[in-house]
Amino acid sequence: MSRDRILDRVNSPLDLKMLSLEEMNRLAAEIRQLMLDVVSKNGGHLAPNLGVVELTIALHRVFDSPRDKFVFDVGHQAYIHKIITGRKDRFPTLRQYKGLSGFPKRQESEHDVFGVGHSSTSISAADGIAAARDLLGDDYHVVAIIGDGAMTGGMSFEALNHVGDTKRRLIIILNDNEMSISKNVGAMSQYLYQLRTGETYNRLKHNLENWLSGLEHGDDVLEAIDRVKTGVKYLVNPESMFEHLGIKYFGPVDGHNIEALIPMLTAAKKEDGPVLLHVITKKGKGYAPAEESPNKFHGTGPFDIATGKKITKPGAPPSYTDVFGKTLVELAEKDKRIVAITAAMPDGTGVTGFAQRFPDRFFDVGIAEQHAVTFAAGLATQGIKAVAAIYSTFMQRAYDQILHDVCMQKLPVKLCMDRAGLVGDDGYTHHGVFDYAYLLPMPHMVIMAPKDENELRHMLATAMEYDDGPISLRYPRGSGLGVDCSEALHTLPIGRAERIRTGTDVSLWAIGSMVSEAEKTAELLQEKGVSAGVVNMRFAKPLDTEMLFQDARDTHCIVTMEEGAVIGGVGEVLVQALNNHGLLDKTLVLNFGIPDEFISQGDRKLLLRDIGLTPELMADRILDWMKKA
Repeated sequence: MSRDRILDRVNSPLDLKMLSLEEMNRLAAEIRQLMLDVVSKNGGHLAPNLGVVELTIALHRVFDSPRDKFVFDVGHQAYIHKIITGRKDRFPTLRQYKGLSGFPKRQESEHDVFGVGHSSTSISAADGIAAARDLLGDDYHVVAIIGDGAMTGGMSFEALNHVGDTKRRLIIILNDNEMSISKNVGAMSQYLYQLRTGETYNRLKHNLENWLSGLEHGDDVLEAIDRVKTGVKYLVNPESMFEHLGIKYFGPVDGHNIEALIPMLTAAKKEDGPVLLHVITKKGKGYAPAEESPNKFHGTGPFDIATGKKITKPGAPPSYTDVFGKTLVELAEKDKRIVAITAAMPDGTGVTGFAQRFPDRFFDVGIAEQHAVTFAAGLATQGIKAVAAIYSTFMQRAYDQILHDVCMQKLPVKLCMDRAGLVGDDGYTHHGVFDYAYLLPMPHMVIMAPKDENELRHMLATAMEYDDGPISLRYPRGSGLGVDCSEALHTLPIGRAERIRTGTDVSLWAIGSMVSEAEKTAELLQEKGVSAGVVNMRFAKPLDTEMLFQDARDTHCIVTMEEGAVIGGVGEVLVQALNNHGLLDKTLVLNFGIPDEFISQGDRKLLLRDIGLTPELMADRILDWMKKA
């Protein structure tokens, strides 16, 4: 007779507290299976979640969410938390249109106390929540769960410094799996390795506890030793950096052993000041393909559970990311001054091939986008062609460095931003829709966006030859349009647009991913008797004002299309140019873009439909606009 499924009995954290140790271990296996079933269909962050199943179960066993506050760093390891906190039945909708978010989201559950999606924020947020607790005279526990990869981010160090100074009651769980998305780099990674492998201390501690536990008064002796063990520990293991900061250090402890985790977490609850519990886990735990290739299963699309192979559409064109990576290698073969920099995302940004081919010219700085940009600026001062390959949404974190360290000095840093525009299932924390708006006001910045993957190649070549200041290149997630990419690389004239189609009634000025949509829109307008021209802007800055002013005089109707925030975006810059030239009074302008709201997760086509950026919806709106004009 088959045993009942423990997961069926767990609908809230309270249900979990009724389980035995054996039942919690069975629950861990059942949760892993549920995650495999859902993520294999929907895609998602599999390896990080497989690594924290037992840890999350132990956290909910010891603490009382939502009264006690859990703050997850990045949030891509919070699937188990969602399952335990009443969202089990909705879990199959994970990352789907109008379904559960792939990250903690305050609007989704009272158990999600802080919404996240970017790295290294948890300790700061948890510190703020703990401060609010003390100010209001309340009494609950605040727990930050942060990975060793996120510890490479500067914000984590800033928070640790403050926590150690205030001595505020706070628990930090350091989930140490030796990886962030790709293999960790840097001094912090090496330091944690030393803590993990303090074999002399850990062996002595384990043997002594086992021996004393068998004696009549062994527990009393252990308690006395615990009060003085800090001094003994420092004799055989280097003093913990965290202790120097004023944060009590516990661990390391096996993060897959619920029986060992519960007493450690319980002990952490009893401390009056800040505590860091060092937990050792294995990313991808319990699923062999993810254990063997955790980077490939960090964020994955649909895959076959039996083989671990990703499910792809046959004959799909190469992705923009792949085209970028191969072109970068091609250019670097001919120019030894080209280097590539990434912030812990070599696979995601397509520079893994570059790293393998030119290891001495590749720099992974960890989850430290600010450092990446200023590091690139330093390289650029010495004539190096520094390519900072960072997702659009993560480039936001280096705003001041781009402005202050790059643009003010007019340094020829190459900012290459993957995942520009709506990214689909990862949702609003990852949509790259603000880079136009924050880069456009920066003096000296050149901004390019390709209409297809072939144009991406030529824009990258253009960036490498541009030495008169910073230049940025943004391109979307996913497959290209399938155009021929065999054309020899060449540079494009800075600030020159491309006329794709002539029209006498209206001119559609589109950039990047919206160029193909503009062409479809023009066809639909033609069917309605409206002659629409199409211009591939290529450059958001500088604008091709010569072509723009000519179109304004010829048609008196300009429509802009961008997959970026409409406020402060390319369309507004175009309007300003027309106004400054005295043409706005005689020219109607309609701007299409991302509205003033955060767009949720879902299939990109559905999201574009919802915000009116499909060819059909844009054509209808243009017709109505022209009639009213």
